[in-house]
Amino acid sequence: MSSKVYFTREISPEKVLEVYKLLGAELKGKVAVKVHSGEVGNQNFLRPPFWKPVVDYVGGTVVECNTAYDGERNTTKKHLKAIKKHGWNDYFDFDLLDAEGPDLVLDIPNGKVIKKNFVGKNLKNYDSMLVLSHFKGHPMGGYGGALKQLSIGCASSYGKAYIHGSGDTEHNIWRAPHDAFLESMADAASSVIEFFKGNIAYVNVMMNMSVDCDCCDVAEDPCMRDIGILASLDPVAIDQACLDLVYAAKDDPGRDHLLERIESRNGVHTIEAAAALGIGSREYELCEIK
Repeated sequence: MSSKVYFTREISPEKVLEVYKLLGAELKGKVAVKVHSGEVGNQNFLRPPFWKPVVDYVGGTVVECNTAYDGERNTTKKHLKAIKKHGWNDYFDFDLLDAEGPDLVLDIPNGKVIKKNFVGKNLKNYDSMLVLSHFKGHPMGGYGGALKQLSIGCASSYGKAYIHGSGDTEHNIWRAPHDAFLESMADAASSVIEFFKGNIAYVNVMMNMSVDCDCCDVAEDPCMRDIGILASLDPVAIDQACLDLVYAAKDDPGRDHLLERIESRNGVHTIEAAAALGIGSREYELCEIK
């Protein structure tokens, strides 16, 4: 069964809200809005003003978690400083979900690789989630989109290491078999979807598309022209649609460079694994609006 993915080529804060509204989603109760806060030094991440109309519309609290790698966001003290530096506090209520332990542990009984997921404990304070993703490349995952935001994005610092190590943080972090890491991301994403009982909506923005992630303090400049904004209730469909739009941009001189990053890391396998878990469909109807 195909899922609807709404798409516009016009990119603006107002269009983010317009495309989100087309979903007809009613995000209930207290809404967590997952963003990427941006590593200090990164030039490509999407800034708070860009997200403001849609965050204000849903009345959400912007949320993030600490990282597992060295940088300016791997401890609560440093991350809070980075959040302030990037202006998030000037626009939104902001909740660093794993600012204090212990983590919230989510079971994944049907997980292919990992059977539990460690997320920021404050996730338990929310009833629904809006996942705002900047679609771009990624040094390990190949690409970053909705599925990455659900998995690594919602994981605590320890949880990120757990996913990267495919459940073995002592021996395998950063060295786990690559497809097992990608499958662990899909497993983790499924646990967050189950936690919110499907009360999640997704927006992917295809702009500033570098081969590198917003987690890189020194990222390569964008290589492709901006493509547009997508919204869906299906994280698998929205990520698949983004990949397909990259492939379709045959006249873009930077397309092959981004595809080399995605394909060399087998990025599509995260989508394949998530679809196999039943958390979404790779079949979709792209509904383009002006």
